[in-house]
Amino acid sequence: MREYRDGWNEETLISLMSTEINQILRANLYEVGLGEKEMNRLRIRKRELRDALNQCGIGDIQAKNYVKSTMEDIMVKKYGMGEEQWNQIIAFDSRTGMTARDKFDILMHCYEKEYGNNAFDAFMKENGVLDRIMHEDCGCRIEEELLDEIFENQSQLLSELDKRKIVVQRIYAKYRGLGPVDQLRDFNVDGISGGVSGKEDEFNNVWVFYHGITIHLAFLSFQSERELERVCMNIYRFGNPGQLSKTKGYIVNEMKDHSRVVVVRPPFAESFAFFVRKFGSIEKKELSELLVDEGKEVIIDVLKWIIKGCQVSAVTGAQGSGKTTLLMGLIGYIHPAFTLRIQEMAFELHLRDTYPDRNILSFRETEHISGQEGLDLQKKTDGVVNILGEVASVEVAAYLIQMSQVGSLFTLFTHHAKTTESLIKYMRNSLLSRGLFRNEKIAREQVVDSIRFDIHMEKDLHGHRYIERVCEIVPDDSEKGYQIIEIAGFENGKYVFRNMFSSQTVEEMLKRITGSEKEEFCAKYHIQI
Repeated sequence: MREYRDGWNEETLISLMSTEINQILRANLYEVGLGEKEMNRLRIRKRELRDALNQCGIGDIQAKNYVKSTMEDIMVKKYGMGEEQWNQIIAFDSRTGMTARDKFDILMHCYEKEYGNNAFDAFMKENGVLDRIMHEDCGCRIEEELLDEIFENQSQLLSELDKRKIVVQRIYAKYRGLGPVDQLRDFNVDGISGGVSGKEDEFNNVWVFYHGITIHLAFLSFQSERELERVCMNIYRFGNPGQLSKTKGYIVNEMKDHSRVVVVRPPFAESFAFFVRKFGSIEKKELSELLVDEGKEVIIDVLKWIIKGCQVSAVTGAQGSGKTTLLMGLIGYIHPAFTLRIQEMAFELHLRDTYPDRNILSFRETEHISGQEGLDLQKKTDGVVNILGEVASVEVAAYLIQMSQVGSLFTLFTHHAKTTESLIKYMRNSLLSRGLFRNEKIAREQVVDSIRFDIHMEKDLHGHRYIERVCEIVPDDSEKGYQIIEIAGFENGKYVFRNMFSSQTVEEMLKRITGSEKEEFCAKYHIQI
């Protein structure tokens, strides 16, 4: 391999890593005359390396680090690579010779050393990136010019070890990793997507979902359609969900760290693309931590009694508004003796990780089991509380209404409705389209009898998430068949209490809460029993 020594570059090093690792995996241990102890050690190493190679690109950080460590050993111990070679691969000693990808990788390495998985968050905050791109007419894009400016203002004193780690990460990302998004996917961001912008022959298409805002990293490229396709064909493989193919043009799955991943390909989509949401990084937080605005005690108290009073509730809002995070916080108010049954399209909540001592079982849709079948089965699993990660289909919406009336104490679910009115209409139309009712009025009555509260999330242009309103749906004898009462809402930067719960709902709540809670509830809202 001496011919490489005078001309190292990314492609030659990737090729070398592939050859060396394949040799390790294919080595015939019986031909090298080893003793039994040494042979067992190498046999274990082969098995561990093969397993790590299979798992490293799908959210398994341990497997990724194992592969990177193996590559680093080959480079340093077998080929004696050092600072001279690192400088050949990335122009560390020439700022004018660096690409935008080089500068970004160096910045992320330096921030990761100091902040760990919060590296990207620190990069954004320390350099005021969000404020700068939000106040410019650039459509939330981080351009190469801004990256250059940040890089020039940073004092990058890189040791030989720093350069080695950056090169190893770069080669790993192109060899077995996720290309330009490999490090970003592991950082604490809301999500990553690729293949969703650019002309047919352009690949500047990495987007980051950060604090509820979608940001285009215009300087970061997959460089080729082949590289984008490679990433798409690998990123979804955890748990062997099936093969992405021309006939099966999309797959929804989870990654090893519980992130949700969606991949699509032609002819179903115009190009290969992927979408990763980092639900696995969602931590269970008290509502007092999630809500930061003035008067938050008002809205928290309202939410607490809605859940303790076992009221069927929807958490609504646009994607990225914080529905799943809020739902995690609300679950903390459910009585610990109640059994929880969760239905999701892909596992996202992972409530057993958060509440290991509670009776919880989650189900998800599969290729052969629909969401409706899963909900039907839940009725036979002793579930007290049903939680639907997202009501995204007419079938599940219709079944939710049926399930809310029988089979469980109460239900929590999320939905993308913009208003309480549109939530009711969607559910009504779902009942009608499924043929469960033919009369609009009767279908609507079923909905308003089933769903009691709409908790609506919003986010502003700067990514600030808040609860815009909490509305009660109250059935009545009017032509409309119901009225919407706003119990609490967000106004001029603070939460305010607007109206008392209806007498009918108060009566239902009092039946569900315990003796001491009943006293607290009545005292808080001046209720005479």
